[in-house]
Amino acid sequence: MKLIFFGTPQFAVPSLERLLAHESFEVLAVVTQPDKRRGRGNELSASPIKAVAVAHQIPVWQPRRVKKDAETLESLRQAGADAFVVVAYGQILSQAILDMPRLGCINGHGSILPKYRGAAPIQWCLYHGETETGITTMQMDAGMDTGPMLLKATTPIGLFDNALDLAKTLSQLTADLLVETLLGLEAGTIQPIPQDDAQATYAPLIQKQDYQLDWTRSALALHNQIRGFYPNCVTTFRSGSLKLVATAPLGGVEQTLLPTELQAAEPEWSTWSNMAVKPGTVIGLLKNQGAVVQTGAGLLLLREVQMAGKRAQAGWDFVNGTRLQVGEILGEL
Repeated sequence: MKLIFFGTPQFAVPSLERLLAHESFEVLAVVTQPDKRRGRGNELSASPIKAVAVAHQIPVWQPRRVKKDAETLESLRQAGADAFVVVAYGQILSQAILDMPRLGCINGHGSILPKYRGAAPIQWCLYHGETETGITTMQMDAGMDTGPMLLKATTPIGLFDNALDLAKTLSQLTADLLVETLLGLEAGTIQPIPQDDAQATYAPLIQKQDYQLDWTRSALALHNQIRGFYPNCVTTFRSGSLKLVATAPLGGVEQTLLPTELQAAEPEWSTWSNMAVKPGTVIGLLKNQGAVVQTGAGLLLLREVQMAGKRAQAGWDFVNGTRLQVGEILGEL
């Protein structure tokens, strides 16, 4: 089966590598986003997908706007591909492109559709505290993740999984499911299933304000926000900014879900739960763990943080390095 692969970030790499290694597929070319300037040197850097394609000596096309790029459009028409495979490409495909391949454009989407259509399904499913997610392969149409569904695969979400952890799991799941989907389409054994739009939810692009922490929210809600938008959630500390990289909700969750060392420390931190203090207040210091902060409901342990201009550090190192005191308040301007 002749394929053209559309993708850009690391998430798409396992899918491309799996297709390249499979005897049933021939990847004719790769379409990816243009190189971007990154880092302190502001040097041009290729996407992870381009790096894989170059290593395998596959043609790479990098149009700024694929819908408007006459040269790329003509190359796509002339390729004679059976299917276009799309994984986290980053551009909308026109109807003209969708209609080109014999089997259509097949997308691997990081949610159980029709839930979490859109650009950031992994992040928002964590934010909303989902305990299960997965991958849906679908035939793309002109809408945003609205095409007929082909196959699904699910995976559980642990309480301490963050967006990076989950993306690694789902990227491998995508690779597996795309192979199964493409073989099934070629064999005629897969029946596309229309999505129920009434059940749809959305996962929009993450905005800067989504990273701001509101300490009046519950400990579990804050924990889900921090792991969902990892590693960018921020609060204020001593008039500066402080990123919270990893946390643990001490309240609002089953105690058995907590690490054993936190379960063992429950007699200590549970005594802090009844104190009437302002949300954002450091209510206790859990030895060898970190600061415990009062939220709108429950306590939140700061397991890993990052001060402005510094590397991330363990919560207990932060306590010692800043000589943090009980009673200090996070989130105050």
